[in-house]
Amino acid sequence: MAFTLPAPRVPLDDGGARWYKNELGWATAEGPPVQLITGLRFDVLELPADAGTALLRRCGRTGPVARAANGILFLVAAGSAEELPGLLDWLEWGGIGLELTAHGRGGCVPAPAPPGCTVPAGAPQGAAAWLRPPKPGREVEPSLPAFAAVGHRGAGPGGAGGTPDLVRLVDAAANACHRARLMRTCAAGPQTTAQPLAFS
Repeated sequence: MAFTLPAPRVPLDDGGARWYKNELGWATAEGPPVQLITGLRFDVLELPADAGTALLRRCGRTGPVARAANGILFLVAAGSAEELPGLLDWLEWGGIGLELTAHGRGGCVPAPAPPGCTVPAGAPQGAAAWLRPPKPGREVEPSLPAFAAVGHRGAGPGGAGGTPDLVRLVDAAANACHRARLMRTCAAGPQTTAQPLAFS
């Protein structure tokens, strides 16, 4: 009698990819882990964890925000990633090492577990999680930081219809990254004279 070996077990999908597709209409790349594709419905600004946490404390209105590995991810309007270098130069942050990065067209970021779901057993430590989750059944675009319409007075500060202003968010994010870097440098030991410090 010949014994046949069963096919290897395929891990069950935790429903994350289906949730993002069905509830929010977001494109995902299959995992594990599931990834959110950027540049279609939104882009992502990524800050180091200490800078992102400080920014969240000071910045009341943002779009959805997640924690992933050692960074904080702020969802912003699609196309923002391409504008980031020029915007930083315009805000006079160009040339300063900020550890502020953007994920746009062709990129992806880890997909946090859907709100209300527990992180699956065996998930890596530091797995992505929502800090300010998106709301299912609602368009995400109106809640994303974007360039304010010139001459338009929205319901919120700088934004059309209350949309958070991308320029203000990027300026605050750059400030938070710079401050966090200075704090890390001070905590590490005596100052070096290799690079002049810029205070803001």
